[in-house]
Amino acid sequence: MPPAKKRARTYDPAKIRTAVLTQFGHVREAVRTLTPEQLALPTRLEGWTVRELAAHVTMAVETVSRNLDRDEPTKPELTLVDWPFATAVRAADIDDGTRELALANPDLDALFARTEERITEALATAPGTRLLAARTGAMTLADYLVTRTVELVVHTDDLNAAVPGLDIPHDRQTLAACTRLLADALAAKAPGGSTEVRIPPYAVVQCVEGPRHTRGTPPNVVETDPLTWIRLATGRVTWKDAVEAAEVSASGERADLGGLLPLMS
Repeated sequence: MPPAKKRARTYDPAKIRTAVLTQFGHVREAVRTLTPEQLALPTRLEGWTVRELAAHVTMAVETVSRNLDRDEPTKPELTLVDWPFATAVRAADIDDGTRELALANPDLDALFARTEERITEALATAPGTRLLAARTGAMTLADYLVTRTVELVVHTDDLNAAVPGLDIPHDRQTLAACTRLLADALAAKAPGGSTEVRIPPYAVVQCVEGPRHTRGTPPNVVETDPLTWIRLATGRVTWKDAVEAAEVSASGERADLGGLLPLMS
């Protein structure tokens, strides 16, 4: 008998809405403090300065409001765990749009304020079941907001890496949702039960084809912290470098995830 299909993870829509607004607020407060010299610093996203990266954060959130303004699609096209694999095709458009947005908005705090006002107003009345015509594929608002936690956490980390001492905090709920979505994407990419990936305190998933363990400690175990996992999943750090830096522990012959990562970039 084949193994039962895993039930898709669910998220509390109210908590996710609050998490997105909270993390966006953290980024806005930090960007407000940046000097012109800091805004001109390079980031680990090739060709983007801190100013462009900050502008991109508003674009990632503004897509919620913009899509709510558009006609509602007739049916969903994308599940939540499909989303990480659907983003690469839009890289060039995103790059161009980000540069144009940063150039057109020298007052970043005003841009953040408008974005925050629009999404707060939009989310006050829109139901989570409302379909959005996202460019990656039509999704429910509830699912699309979970994808915004990935954008916000990843780019908060990018900003912190670019500006020494910036230390934008990560909202716990936002970090948890981002971690779980990317962990579930790994399990979808490499289905199986031979390897257990642990990302305490937020996620544990089983993946990779091979003998399935039923009790006790599994023979293949990977463990890391949430931010290291997110950097691995999004190509900010390589598997080899993370293992050598002891940021990941991996035991067992099927515990090498290097060939499966990154999930998105």
